[in-house]
Formats: sequence, structure tokens, C-alpha cells
Amino acid sequence: MTTPNILVFSGSARAGSLNGKLADLAAAELSKLEAKVKRISLKDFPLPVYDGDFEREHGAPPEALAFRSELDSHHGIFIACPEYNSGYAPMLKNTLDWASRGLSRPLLAGKILSLGSASPSWRGGWRGLIQIQTALTVGMGATVLPDMVPVPHADKAFAADGSLSEAAPAKMLQAAVTRLVRAATQAAS
Repeated sequence: MTTPNILVFSGSARAGSLNGKLADLAAAELSKLEAKVKRISLKDFPLPVYDGDFEREHGAPPEALAFRSELDSHHGIFIACPEYNSGYAPMLKNTLDWASRGLSRPLLAGKILSLGSASPSWRGGWRGLIQIQTALTVGMGATVLPDMVPVPHADKAFAADGSLSEAAPAKMLQAAVTRLVRAATQAAS
């Protein structure tokens, strides 16, 4: 059986980000399932706001191509998606938009994705998850697994050791990462 390569990142690069904590926890849980996990930060891929004139004049920035290379080299991807104004994070959108430029295929064709969101609200980031799911499947060709992980009241949801203190989101995360490993293993074979 092939060991799947799984990429994990957060749509927020802010220090202390709740979604960064969720991405860290997802990476730890994926590692326990014997996946080969790589945790990255979007901060490592600084990009200007997408501008077609800039692209025409300069091409895609090297950071966009490096991020695309990370996506391409993994069978599965877990994204912790912050919710901003009932949508998904602008940094995440901008990074994905840049990475998708100049391709003759959808950016995430053949990729298996799992999504989570940690939000201080009682909704747990659901509105942003629905929007990013649509963009990833319809616009970028990904297979997004249905087991999304909303973590409500996330400002109080993480224990000192980084685990989730409530049973429901912890069970959802375990189900999501287990399914991601299974699906990514099949895709890798």
C-alpha cells in the first residue's frame, strides 16, 4: 500500500491563528495515521494581490509557482479555512488564484481535499466552508470530502496541549482525517 503525501495549511498566516491551531492539530492526527504530512504556511508564499496587468507584464510570481508545486506533489490536502465576512479568507483566495494562472487544467484536478474551520462564532465557519468548497470543486476541479470540520467557539475550543476540548469537533476531525488518508491512499495507488 502506498503511503499518501498530505499537505496541510491554514488560510490564515497570522500568529496565534485559530485556524493555524486547527491545521497543526490536523497535521498531528494525520501523522498518527501514518500519512507523510507536510505542514506549510501561506506566509512562506508572499504574493501581491492578483492583477491581470501585473501578470501580463511580469508573469506569475515565483512564490505562486512554488505553492503550485506543493499542491502538485501531494495526494491529499487539508485546509483550515478562516471565515471572513461570511466568506473565505482573502489571503487563501489570492494564493489559490495566483497558483491557478497559466494552467491548461484545473489547479486541483485529481486532488482529494478535506476542509475545516475554527471560528469564535457559534457557526464554526460554516459559511466560509460552503463558499470555499464550491470554489475548490467547481472552479479548481478538486474532490472535496463531505466530512468538513467546523469548530465553533474556537477561541475557547483548544486545550493547552493543542487538542480540541469538546468531543463533537474532535470526533469530526478524526473522521475527516481518517477519510482523507483513505481517499488519498487510493488516489496514490
